Amino acid sequence: MKRRTILQFGCAIVAAPLSAEAQQTGKMYRVGIIGAAVPVSDLVGPDPINPLTRTFVHALRALGYVQGKNLVLDIRSAEGRIDRFPEIARELVGLKSDVILSSSNAALKAARDVTQAVPIIMVGGNSPVEEGLVQSLARPGGNITGLTVDAGPELGAKRLELLKEILPKVSRVAVFASKGDLFAQWEQSTRAAATLLGVKLLVAEHGVSEYADALTLITRERPDALLVPEGTANWQNRRLIIEFAATSRLPAVYPWREFAAAGGLMSYGVDLTDLFRRAASYVDRILKGANAAEMPVERPTKFELVINLKTARTLNLTIPPSLLLRADQVIE
Repeated sequence: MKRRTILQFGCAIVAAPLSAEAQQTGKMYRVGIIGAAVPVSDLVGPDPINPLTRTFVHALRALGYVQGKNLVLDIRSAEGRIDRFPEIARELVGLKSDVILSSSNAALKAARDVTQAVPIIMVGGNSPVEEGLVQSLARPGGNITGLTVDAGPELGAKRLELLKEILPKVSRVAVFASKGDLFAQWEQSTRAAATLLGVKLLVAEHGVSEYADALTLITRERPDALLVPEGTANWQNRRLIIEFAATSRLPAVYPWREFAAAGGLMSYGVDLTDLFRRAASYVDRILKGANAAEMPVERPTKFELVINLKTARTLNLTIPPSLLLRADQVIE
């Protein structure tokens, strides 16, 4: 009798962790995603049309999170209406999301205003400390952490140097910056680079959806080229900007590859695909019990140069072979 009791007790000890493991394996995690401008139809499914969301979903899958098995992705998008962010955030919190993810500062703030309990992951947020999203990059201190697109003030100067390589005689460059954009952070270094390169900058500021005055200014002043900084407004209206540059026959450098892929001459900036891939590891750590308040915000580590040769030919520009060799992608 005693031997059987000991045997049963031993089995119970062995079975306990196995049972816990089975429960853990059977858990269904919920990840809420707040899109800013992309249609929801491009964000859903096992292989989303949107390349950044697709990268994120595939990275989660590589970590063992599969939709329908142990993962539910609750995906919403404001589709350009930022006033919808609070409503979307409330809905995702109501759905008992284990973690919420977004690339928009406005969406991140809206989610934080709704909940201080649910961890929130930024993927490409800008100026997180200045915007009050986190206390510091090393120790966020609240329920927001993740990855920022902030890459230092030298990025604007680098884009100006690239324009100079393509247009050695360039003397006036318009900066198409929305008010409060990242340009404010790297304006000093860009102006310093402009002085060294013998270039004058024309800053054409615009509001979130107020482009008319800036476009009119650029048209009237007739600069030699266009420099487009990062910013949610510029991202959402990238086709308008690209079409304006094409109609005005303005060589332009943009912040992300999506601009060059859509017909822009050249882009140099943070590899957003890499950020979305890395965001999956943040979600994984949160789901395994990590505290967002103690997870450092990471800066970009990969940058990419994309050149659209078709657009260059349309503008009668010859891209230096040395620049083509340095490009991460050349669009024919």
